[in-house]
Amino acid sequence: MTMSENQDHDRDPELPGRLLRTERDILMPLLRAAPEDRFDLRTACPGWTVRQLLAHCGAALTRIVEHRLEEGVFLPDSNAADVAERETWPLGRVLDELERGFTEAGEVIAERDDGLLDAVALGEWVHAGDVREAFGEPGAYGGASIGHALPLLQRTSRRRNTPRLHAHLTGCPAPLLFGDGGGEERTAGRFHGDVPTLVRIYTGRPLVGTRYELSGTTEKELLMYR
Repeated sequence: MTMSENQDHDRDPELPGRLLRTERDILMPLLRAAPEDRFDLRTACPGWTVRQLLAHCGAALTRIVEHRLEEGVFLPDSNAADVAERETWPLGRVLDELERGFTEAGEVIAERDDGLLDAVALGEWVHAGDVREAFGEPGAYGGASIGHALPLLQRTSRRRNTPRLHAHLTGCPAPLLFGDGGGEERTAGRFHGDVPTLVRIYTGRPLVGTRYELSGTTEKELLMYR
């Protein structure tokens, strides 16, 4: 998992697609086998059930696949409209759309030189963790996809101008660098803990029951989604 500072700034356009397809192969069997009443469970996303969250995920990926990225897309009102549109869909159709998005969106994301949609792939992976947590399944914000997700988290933390952070992650032989400080001159912060906890901090997920050390910055400063 180690990555030098220079390498960290090199975009791999195929990485978002690899993350999406890996997560597809892990998540979809879980969803297909789950009883329908589990999709009514609440998630870490305020106001959204598992079904609504998956509808949002599928809609976002479909917009990418179909090149429907008009101004205002992915903002709260647009997301809410996409979810409302799918309220009458059978659950199977919601899952089919999500699986198609996981499969096809990576190619479209890779074609963009600006890398702006890379963060969508990361967000889909985070939402998959939200679903696992709602279901009480292991591996939320971690698991087999983490080798693809961490570089995208590094890139997104830089694009969102979060403070520089040296993360000493459980199981990693060397610290990883996140954020760029937004041009601010200050000593890099330090994090000691596991990957799922770091993901929770950056994405504003609940930290109840976690153990970590954070110095030189705060959880609020590291939050990427405001």
